[in-house]
Amino acid sequence: MRSFLLYKKGEKRMRVKDTLNLGKTKFPMRGNLPVREAERQVEWEENKVYERRQKLNEGKPSFVLHDGPPYANGNIHMGHALNKITKDIIVRSKSMMGFRAPYVPGWDTHGLPIEQQLKKAGVDRKALSVADFREKCREYALEQVDKQRADFKRLGVAGEWDNPYVTLDPTFEAQEIRVFGKMAEAGLIYKGKKPVFWSWSSESALAEAEVEYHDVTSPSAFYAEKVIDGKGVLDESKTYMVVWTTTPWTIPASEGITLDKGFDYSVVRPEGEQREFVLATDLVAENAERFGWDNYKIVKTLKGADLENVLAEHPFYPKRKLVTMLGDFVTLDAGTGLVHTAPGFGEDDFNVGKQYGLDIYVPVDDKGYMTDDAGEDFAGVFYEDANQIALDKLKAAGLLLKHMPYEHSYPFDWRTKKPIIFRATPQWFASVDKIRTDILGAIDKVKFFPSWGQKRLRNMIRDRGDWVISRQRVWGVPLPIFYGEDGEAIITPETVGHVADLFEKYGSNIWFQREAKDLLPADFTSKHSPNGKFTKETDIMDVWFDSGSSHQGVLAQRDYLTYPSDLYLEGSDQYRGWFNSSLITSVAFSGMAPYKQVLSQGFTLDGQGRKMSKSLGNTIVPAKVIKQMGAEIIRLWVLSVDSSADVRVSMDSFKQISEAYRKVRNTIRFLLANTTDFDPATDAVAFDEMESIDKYMEVMVNNFTKEILDDYANYNFMDIYKKLLNFITTSLSSFYLDVAKDVIYIEQENSHKRRSMQTALYDVVVRLAKLLTPVMPHTTEEIWKYLKEPEDYVQLAEMPPVHHFNNEVKLLQKWDSFMKIRSDVFKSLEKARNEKLIGKSFEAHLTLYVAEDVKRNLAALDTDVRQALIVSALEIKDLAVAPNEADKYNDGLAIVVEHAEGKVCPRCRMIKTDVGSDPDLPLLCASCAVLVKGNYPEALQEGLEE
Repeated sequence: MRSFLLYKKGEKRMRVKDTLNLGKTKFPMRGNLPVREAERQVEWEENKVYERRQKLNEGKPSFVLHDGPPYANGNIHMGHALNKITKDIIVRSKSMMGFRAPYVPGWDTHGLPIEQQLKKAGVDRKALSVADFREKCREYALEQVDKQRADFKRLGVAGEWDNPYVTLDPTFEAQEIRVFGKMAEAGLIYKGKKPVFWSWSSESALAEAEVEYHDVTSPSAFYAEKVIDGKGVLDESKTYMVVWTTTPWTIPASEGITLDKGFDYSVVRPEGEQREFVLATDLVAENAERFGWDNYKIVKTLKGADLENVLAEHPFYPKRKLVTMLGDFVTLDAGTGLVHTAPGFGEDDFNVGKQYGLDIYVPVDDKGYMTDDAGEDFAGVFYEDANQIALDKLKAAGLLLKHMPYEHSYPFDWRTKKPIIFRATPQWFASVDKIRTDILGAIDKVKFFPSWGQKRLRNMIRDRGDWVISRQRVWGVPLPIFYGEDGEAIITPETVGHVADLFEKYGSNIWFQREAKDLLPADFTSKHSPNGKFTKETDIMDVWFDSGSSHQGVLAQRDYLTYPSDLYLEGSDQYRGWFNSSLITSVAFSGMAPYKQVLSQGFTLDGQGRKMSKSLGNTIVPAKVIKQMGAEIIRLWVLSVDSSADVRVSMDSFKQISEAYRKVRNTIRFLLANTTDFDPATDAVAFDEMESIDKYMEVMVNNFTKEILDDYANYNFMDIYKKLLNFITTSLSSFYLDVAKDVIYIEQENSHKRRSMQTALYDVVVRLAKLLTPVMPHTTEEIWKYLKEPEDYVQLAEMPPVHHFNNEVKLLQKWDSFMKIRSDVFKSLEKARNEKLIGKSFEAHLTLYVAEDVKRNLAALDTDVRQALIVSALEIKDLAVAPNEADKYNDGLAIVVEHAEGKVCPRCRMIKTDVGSDPDLPLLCASCAVLVKGNYPEALQEGLEE
């Protein structure tokens, strides 16, 4: 409660309490967020605030953000927090902006990591039936869902937490099978043997989205292969093809040599050598230096096309002939221009080998060990160890020209962090090639944030091969494929539909609990099984097919959602993951993209820009930040960062955000404290009747409202943060609230001037509470309890409307001109302060020397300019009489600052020459004396002795 000195007589001081009770509020300066947030979340849940918001929005236009399912394994990290809070900000803002915006969180619950976690926990998979092991996987996955759900809720994320979607749910699995069935019916599903990403550490094929790349050093080898049939262009007696490989372990599977038909190739004879060697002409010089050929002779030069079908001898197996082929993947960046070709171990090799009718040798097993087909020197050897054996054999045969380390990017299993190999195995594929044009057309109809995302996804679809959808694991959705007695695969609408119905009723574990005949429709027959015997596929579906089918498993299943969704929002890695797989399945299923908009975010890195990992000890767990500072700080941090690129995060960054939060909170505390006696129903002043400065603030806060709403609509979150802090610090704290103290504390309680300003202050705090709710719902609900608004929760309110007023443009122009003058005044006041002429601005007597147009502008403000400049005395004079010592500024302004004459009035804190003019109140200035007698007629009687 504010008080001021009323009078002093000898040693006796009398002080009067301000009955307006201003400057104080029960809204605390500190939020105690770690404790209060959790209490508030319990209250929201008990009072079903999310459900009430959905009920309020029934019948409104819909906006559906479809949640990309995080993997159910372990507590959440900062990347999860960035993702989920961003989604929550969007959904909350849409809900308050007139949209029906339900949020259904989801989880990806199948896949290898869960199998690995059970193994670490001591579960012996071999001691259990497949069905029993899968049940344990299911139990573990649901435990992880519960753990992560609690983490997400603690962040303040609102949604259907009691009714999420999980990919192990029978209804979801059934819809996934139906997506598969429709793709199979369209001829998009087939089985083939071609090189795929093979993880020997997982013993399974991988999709492109399950592979990450790291720089590695491999042993590259330059070696010679003897020509045995030169086709009339090469001399078989002494010519060797010089090939290059970075995978010597694949030489046992070598079946050919690939070169480019348009390149020039030279036959080179080094000095002192009887042999002649074939290399790309452009690479002769650098290889001659590499091989130590100080002098050499170019025997002849040929086009690559001239060398097609030349045969060479395999360096290890003389009976195997290597054919020279023409391909478009040979480059002159490195090597020799002739590529060692093993069709079983590379996509390019496979394609060119298929074109030339080669066999496909794959002498490596599922675990990465060389098989007997590789020969006795290699059989049983781990593939990486086979590199040295191959080099030794080449050297012993006199064919190794050079071996050296080679640094390059290489694919790794993203789960096990082990390198993978390219390995041709029989797999089930979904054709991308057949619908590639349709997919690219669908991308063109999607809006991307950032815009470069469209090109990125287009390029990925343009360049990707067919999708390997089979996995050699057990924890996942089984491929609904049967085999006849003749080995033919059976995939019909009837069989797939029946399996889907079974999965919907019993869950996919029934596939492993029943025999094939019990999974087929009753009385099913097939020409492929004359005896009525069938077997079933043991591979499961790629987990990206699981989550990629969520447009049918979730959006099309729940009648309050929409398909396609309005927005998909995930990390930028999902261009090759969920964005990609969802797009392919959706176009295949319905001919359209599953989303209208795609928003991607970067990764969260540590303060030094490194990837966060437990091994580096640089992880920041959201739970730790919440415990120390509160979830509100993380939420405000999410608003503050440019998440379109990678985001650095450290505890220092959260400390900086906590300072920004404190600034916002204290500003709002001031607004609440100075509207405690204001009731908008009875005390509000209409805009046309407001004081000029208050009109200016109303226009400013309405413009601010429009900008923030536009930024919410366009996902410009960092702009919201910047504009919020600028409005709080510049428009409010540094200007309007500074002036407000001289009105709210000083004027009579019900004076027009005071109620006009309180009208603006109250409007500002209500607007801020609503506009900040998507970001800081815990804080704004706390604010809401101090406001006199009809909704019991701010989350149930609508975003503030944007009003426009008569002559608002002219009003802004007038006040913008004043703000320029104010800026110059502050420079002069600061100069006077540095010269020890004044301390606070109230100690100043200010003389403005202005041009005539400036004088008119100041008069047109229709406001107390002295009060707006927060000085004790102000004079305005003609610019022509400005003294030489005045501070000169552009636009017709000169300023002189002097120390004000008189005494300080303890009530208004200004220096006045009329302090003591009222004998009853000798310490007060004349105007304060009048106001005190008007406001507090019993002041003298109620004075309290100190």
